[in-house]
Amino acid sequence: MAEKGKGGGREGMGLSSPAPTPRLTPGLTARSSSPVSMICGVKSQGMEPGECRARVLARTSPRRLLQAGDAGLPVWLTVSLSPAQVLVAEENVDFRIHVENQTRARDDVSRKQLRLYQLYSRTSGKHIQVLGRRISARGEDGDKYAQLLVETDTFGSQVRIKGKETEFYLCMNRKGKLVGKPDGTSKECVFIEKVLENNYTALMSAKYSGWYVGFTKKGRPRKGPKTRENQQDVHFMKRYPKGQAELQKPFKYTTVTKRSRRIRPTHPG
Repeated sequence: MAEKGKGGGREGMGLSSPAPTPRLTPGLTARSSSPVSMICGVKSQGMEPGECRARVLARTSPRRLLQAGDAGLPVWLTVSLSPAQVLVAEENVDFRIHVENQTRARDDVSRKQLRLYQLYSRTSGKHIQVLGRRISARGEDGDKYAQLLVETDTFGSQVRIKGKETEFYLCMNRKGKLVGKPDGTSKECVFIEKVLENNYTALMSAKYSGWYVGFTKKGRPRKGPKTRENQQDVHFMKRYPKGQAELQKPFKYTTVTKRSRRIRPTHPG
């Protein structure tokens, strides 16, 4: 009766009872309703919390934090990880998304690689020319406007193409038209190299996915929306400029003979 009166007094004074505070422990306090991948190599479902925590601490060394769901509440577990181990707090992680994002991202740290070659058009039978702001595919082998400086933009297959003579970049505007620009920092001047099954190369715009660099039989540029990967108009072959193939450093390799068993000479007894 005294306790009831005491409680009634608190309500009468206008004081509300404090909300219960969730209890956080350094380990898993109950079996999780859903399996959670752990560093110990097993799933917490069907395992005692103490056993799982002991396995985690026994196999790891640098200290980090692992968040695991326990009864719908966030619980932080301090564990130690060896340098060779990877911390995973979710199941079914798709690393392809990470690789695709990193491929699209620019690489401003690595040293840029420059290559000099020509792009032979399968349709026109000539080479791509960067004639200032105008682009065509009518260049003869060795033509000065057909010599292209190709700069890698990421660790993937993104490149920027610049005419060696005019120093204009090959770009594709929002209408899908191929144009030359003096400044190649825009993403409209970045293309993704694709090596096709027939050993030809296709150049897809990094900004406008599905739009390719293409030319007609007369060497005129095709607009990006009218191009497809399987069209011959977008197929190109890399060729060294005429008379400059010897300037490229050849790939050196060393032949290794199979090691045979050594036969010792026999001495007469």
